[in-house]
Amino acid sequence: MEVWTRRSADPWDSLRAQVSGCTRCALCQSRTQTVFGVGSRTAGLLVIGEAPGAEEDRRGEPFVGRAGQLLNSMLRAVGQSRDSAYIANVLKCRPPGNRDPAPAEVASCLPYLQQQIELLSPRVILVVGRIAAQALLGTSETVGRLRGRMHRLGPRGTPLIVTYHPAYLLRSPLEKRRAWSDLKLARAAIAQA
Repeated sequence: MEVWTRRSADPWDSLRAQVSGCTRCALCQSRTQTVFGVGSRTAGLLVIGEAPGAEEDRRGEPFVGRAGQLLNSMLRAVGQSRDSAYIANVLKCRPPGNRDPAPAEVASCLPYLQQQIELLSPRVILVVGRIAAQALLGTSETVGRLRGRMHRLGPRGTPLIVTYHPAYLLRSPLEKRRAWSDLKLARAAIAQA
């Protein structure tokens, strides 16, 4: 492991520069800009979604618009805020037409997210949506089968909770009760971490 000194580059800035110049997949050709992530670099809670949408691509920030407002409410429900948590996506570029990311695109971008996780060293990870959950857990299981329990990620065994994506909850408000159950599990994990 490299030791960072005052004279060496900040690892977050270095990673952000790598992401912004990335050409690992064809998504680089259609993006307006990359969407690296936002929040506290010392956050105990990391929220991970799947990919930027049109508005995120335009603004360069994950989870904006109605889904972002719902995510902000979800964060408040676990005693966090958008500024106290860190929010990122598996993909750093928008898939055209908001289609699901292709497996090759996920494979190209996942190392960036893994570096973000390593730099942040979160105490708890909240994963929202199928694509992100499947990518991080290496499974093809549905969100319905993955949610409602705690998973462990990486060599540290970081607690990872899966729940529904805020955009899905806006389309399927009856699932909010299940999402609330997941959020209570996340809140308990944060309290114990």
